[in-house]
Amino acid sequence: MTVQERYEEAKMRYAKIGVDTDKALDALKEIKLSMHCWQGDDVIGFDQKGPLTGGIQTTGNYPYKATTPEELMEDIDKTLSYVPGKHKINLHASYAIFKDGEWADRDELKPEHFEKWAEFAKERGLGIDFNPTYFSHPKSEVATLSSADEDIRQFWIRHGQACIRISEYFAEQTGQTCMMNIWIPDGLKDIPGDRKAPRARLKDSLDQILSIPYDKSKVAIAVESKVFGIGAESYTVGSHEFYMNYAAKNNVMCLIDTGHFHPTENVADKLSSMLLFYDKMALHVSRPVRWDSDHVVLFNDEARDLAQEIVRNGADRFYIGMDYFDASINRISAWTNGMRNFLKALMYAELQPMDVLTRLQDSGNFTELMSLNERIKMMPFGDVWDYYCEKNGVLPEDEWFADCAKYEKEVLSKRA
Repeated sequence: MTVQERYEEAKMRYAKIGVDTDKALDALKEIKLSMHCWQGDDVIGFDQKGPLTGGIQTTGNYPYKATTPEELMEDIDKTLSYVPGKHKINLHASYAIFKDGEWADRDELKPEHFEKWAEFAKERGLGIDFNPTYFSHPKSEVATLSSADEDIRQFWIRHGQACIRISEYFAEQTGQTCMMNIWIPDGLKDIPGDRKAPRARLKDSLDQILSIPYDKSKVAIAVESKVFGIGAESYTVGSHEFYMNYAAKNNVMCLIDTGHFHPTENVADKLSSMLLFYDKMALHVSRPVRWDSDHVVLFNDEARDLAQEIVRNGADRFYIGMDYFDASINRISAWTNGMRNFLKALMYAELQPMDVLTRLQDSGNFTELMSLNERIKMMPFGDVWDYYCEKNGVLPEDEWFADCAKYEKEVLSKRA
């Protein structure tokens, strides 16, 4: 049977449970994922030569990582050729591209240092999201926006303000809203002597960053919490409670990273509650294994639960960023698996008979609700997915990896 024939049979089977597959695929096509540039080079970036700091670690030594902007862009292109739909790229400030002999510290970054990224995105019809980089810098070794050293704190405030201007530039160049996310690694390894003062300094720093004028229709700002970090196990200044309240009071978004909570928490359960009080939300989709380990996203229960909440609450209310990095496997494969897997999860959610499931719950018919949920798991989902890939001009599930292996042999292995 052809992909088209398999899809037509699947379409009829889904219709029996009240799902219009054509409509589901049209809805999926409108959802953009933000592809994180840092999977391609192990979060190294181009503005510093030192090691990763701030509790960020990449494990593994698989060869052929990108070491130049040109290589990174080439690998992004290759990955996007495997991912159905039109998406965005997500940059950190540390990926500034300087001209020969030029360099600017992070508090002096300007739009001109990201011109090549804007050109790259425009040529491909991609949007751009952005992140100030508060790690891997000599001035981030102790603390950043919560620093007791006023000179260091002001340096990082200027960095945040510079990033707003760069985000506005990206929006103007691409014609798409730029989501700018603020995350800092500040915290303490052991029991703090004072929990309040660092948070008061962080609040003041954020207030100063947000005080500069910017077009809110072009730049959507989010703040990202974390339960703990390596080297900050006992105290995280930017806790979830801090940022959730700060975001609500200051009309910015509270970004939820799926790896930044206790391993037993159901992160998907948080979304519907928060959307009662926020118009929009930002997400970083990762796969924590025992801690915030940023494993490649799989098509597993956690991803499906998260995707279902996105779809049920309105996917247009979310900025969805991918955030994982694995240096132990082929990086293009890691990128591709994670992005395709979360798109599968979103498709799985779009193919749910939501009206029927809601009616069964509201009527208290939990017997049929359970049975229908289990029946859905046996539907011919893979046939719909392959059809969606074919329709969007990308390779189906059983073909893309062979092409990826060919790219490693013919392109990646030739790198110095």
